[in-house]
Amino acid sequence: MSNDQPPPPPPGPPPEDDPFSKRPSGPPGPPPGGPPLGGPPPGGTPPGGPPPPGNPYDNMPPPPPPYGGDGGYGYGGPDPLAGMPPLADSGRRIVARIIDWLIIAVPLALIGIPFDVYKRATNSDNFDATVNSLNGGGQLAFQLLTIVAYVAYDTVMVATQHGQTLGKKWMKLRVAMLNDGSTPPMSTSLVRALVLWLPALICCACLWPLLLLILILVDKPYKQGLHDKAAKTVVVSVPQ
Repeated sequence: MSNDQPPPPPPGPPPEDDPFSKRPSGPPGPPPGGPPLGGPPPGGTPPGGPPPPGNPYDNMPPPPPPYGGDGGYGYGGPDPLAGMPPLADSGRRIVARIIDWLIIAVPLALIGIPFDVYKRATNSDNFDATVNSLNGGGQLAFQLLTIVAYVAYDTVMVATQHGQTLGKKWMKLRVAMLNDGSTPPMSTSLVRALVLWLPALICCACLWPLLLLILILVDKPYKQGLHDKAAKTVVVSVPQ
């Protein structure tokens, strides 16, 4: 047996099949001096070209409209009536208001008899005596009772009966908040009732209702009287 050693390997890189020269398995690393894999090349341009021009929020869905509709956005929207229940017919609003007025006026007429309201106003000898008699304590108490009755009736009914007084319920109408169609809360109903009844009961029994009626007929687009504008409400029809 010969003691000769094998010749040394030739100089140069090891052969490809040398198991001691293979690198661990895994994804190839970035080329020396180049950008990371998947990143933008030198110069800042991302793969696939520059981003498309335009607002990144253009494709976002619009906010939901009021009343659960599908196109209105309240004040300043493209169509302020879209998504809102049908506005109440003016004639039906007038009938509903007359019904509510009678519901309070008839009991008050009976209550006023003990206060001698009608006797004092009709049996005086001259105008000055009539005015002086109406300034008595009984007339003042009856006027306060009248104000409380009308304001409380409208406030409580609207806030607790889904926006409906008895007149509105019989005419298939309701009072709703303009921004979302909900039932007005007690505070909003009180503001609406005060603006609706107080001027008429204190000083302008004929002029104030006439002014409210004219504004309801000419107001666009919500057919609001001053009481509706003060409370930010609207009167709408109830589905049959």
